[in-house]
Amino acid sequence: MGHDAHDIASHVKSYMKIGLTLVVFTIITVAISFIDFSVWFGGHSNMIIGMAVATFKASLVALIFMHLNAERPLIYKVLIFTTVFAIVLFVLFVYSHETEHSYEDFEAPRPVKEGVVLPP
Repeated sequence: MGHDAHDIASHVKSYMKIGLTLVVFTIITVAISFIDFSVWFGGHSNMIIGMAVATFKASLVALIFMHLNAERPLIYKVLIFTTVFAIVLFVLFVYSHETEHSYEDFEAPRPVKEGVVLPP
């Protein structure tokens, strides 16, 4: 990596473009939060689209600002495992918010000792 003024200016320009892209996608994230995609795609599509945009932004930060795009091949094996793990967590997060399960009929456990009252 060069350290002359031209190289530094080139890197700063690249960082500014990526920063601007992150700002634009943050605005897109806020804008899509006001649109109900479940009308067209059904189910948890709002959450899935939001997670996709967040994953894209996180990838940009990791690759460019954390300089992972110039790492050794071993880091990519670790990142693939991490990505698969994150996708599994996203899927579990989406399916853990099922609307058909209602907690209105949930009954608190009875106290073990007499006179002990659980908070509502």
